[in-house]
Amino acid sequence: MNRTRIAVADDCDAVLSLWAACALTRPWNDAAADFTRAVENPAADILCLEKEGHLMATVMVGYDGHRGWVYYLGVAPDSRMHGLGREMMLAAEHWLRERHAPKIQLMVREDNEQAIGFYEALGYEVQPVVTIGRRFE
Repeated sequence: MNRTRIAVADDCDAVLSLWAACALTRPWNDAAADFTRAVENPAADILCLEKEGHLMATVMVGYDGHRGWVYYLGVAPDSRMHGLGREMMLAAEHWLRERHAPKIQLMVREDNEQAIGFYEALGYEVQPVVTIGRRFE
């Protein structure tokens, strides 16, 4: 049976290993810092799906007071195509609905056709927006 729970600080190594196995990390993002910020922030959580004590999937979810955001949705490569990604997105949506978020958003690299197809199959739509950002160094 699958169990979904909120990550705690002691989950860091397992979560970072899953994110790396899922190719979610990038050299310019400090995934460990992202994990810590989410675990320590009352407006964010990392949801973990476990099966028989093994971490199978994660999703980071946060609410900025205007929109809900999803990051780091990852399913262990050997556990894909069994509905775990869908289960994690439903958990993220539930988390956001509990906080009365009116909208959920996520960012996907424009060349990641597999991820875009996954989200479209869940009823999400590619939106005509440009993301503008700046790093604080």
